[in-house]
Amino acid sequence: MHELWLTLTHYLQYPFVWRALAVGVLIALCSAVLGVALVLRRFSFIGDGLSHVAFGAMAIAAVVGLVDNMLIVLPVTVLSAVLLLQSGERSHVRGDAAIATVSVGALALGYLLLHLFSPSANVSADVCGTLFGSVAILTLSRMDVILCLLLSFLVLMAFVLLYHKLFCVTFDESFAAASGIRVRLCNLALAVMCAGIIVLAMKLVGSLLVSALIVLPALCAMRLRHTFRGVLIASAVISVCGAIVGMLTAILFSTPVGATVVAVDLLFFGILSLVGMCRRS
Repeated sequence: MHELWLTLTHYLQYPFVWRALAVGVLIALCSAVLGVALVLRRFSFIGDGLSHVAFGAMAIAAVVGLVDNMLIVLPVTVLSAVLLLQSGERSHVRGDAAIATVSVGALALGYLLLHLFSPSANVSADVCGTLFGSVAILTLSRMDVILCLLLSFLVLMAFVLLYHKLFCVTFDESFAAASGIRVRLCNLALAVMCAGIIVLAMKLVGSLLVSALIVLPALCAMRLRHTFRGVLIASAVISVCGAIVGMLTAILFSTPVGATVVAVDLLFFGILSLVGMCRRS
């Protein structure tokens, strides 16, 4: 135990570790806040779909040779969120069917493009790192941190400003519409915020594990609190703790960062579920 503590204090001397922790905490915080609204509205599957779209956009950026792939990934993911929302309301392919179609299509096309045109010699490692997370979170530049700070601030501010409207829309769309709230605009704002956070979260946990970062803290919080605000606060605390513990564990034991963070969240969920079962019995 003493050796682990010495190793941890040694790693914490490096600025890149603190940058990774700061970005990880911000991503976890935003994911948890949005995750509560998405889970309660049964929109959690949209996170999985958009993460696969982001993977496809990242593949295009890699093939084109863009140094900053965010120039393609972020706009494409946001646009896909808008189109999925619109198609879910107006087309014959609705809800989860539209998300599943886009999700699988983007994932397949992204892998195909990387396999055919990737400039890298080790395509399998690149794909595995993008899907399941890699050490990219530990190699963040100052610009990456600034971009994360900016996007996180915008998402959190938008959520705070729309809090009461999102609360009404989450629990009763008909009542919200009758109260004069523009339900479609609120749904659109939620989808766009979700797209932005998913693009950031891919650096932490990879595209296949993003939905876990959104869903698990919310599910954990619902076993502790029974009010919307209480669940929001509990979800944020659990998600931030999971990100910190997961990242430090990954650094200490050289495990994959994304999978370790998700494993910690799963551990929290399992413990809280057992506590809930004991209380009921």
